[in-house]
Amino acid sequence: MAETERDQAVVDSPVDWVASHVRRYVATDGTDGGTFHGYDALLITTRGRRSGQLRRTALIYGRDGDRVVLVASNGGAATHPAWYLNLVADPEVELQIGAERFRGRARTASAQERPRLWELMAKVFPTYARYQRDTDREIPVVVVDRA
Repeated sequence: MAETERDQAVVDSPVDWVASHVRRYVATDGTDGGTFHGYDALLITTRGRRSGQLRRTALIYGRDGDRVVLVASNGGAATHPAWYLNLVADPEVELQIGAERFRGRARTASAQERPRLWELMAKVFPTYARYQRDTDREIPVVVVDRA
């Protein structure tokens, strides 16, 4: 995302409880909302693949060295979450972890690295294993490198 785009209006998740979480996170630089039920949470902003609008949501995350790791679980639904489809179309994202905001480039983990990263994320949030059992799709693991 270019510098000038940072001033563009950001649309928060259409899911009420997620939007509330995002607002608390933004207002407090993650002091309120930096964890979700005890799990570390961040905010990700993607560009809408159809609308072109900046879209923001909260996600549980892990770390693999300097990289941020996300899981596109969508609660085990049959379809990928919108944030994932957006970053596939435009991999330039912005992350907020606590008060720190930074740009990154997101990609789906390769077939070779996915098993290790999936295991890492299943330790971060064990419910991901149940989500994978609940769906026929392979839940993507996303790697974000700082820009």
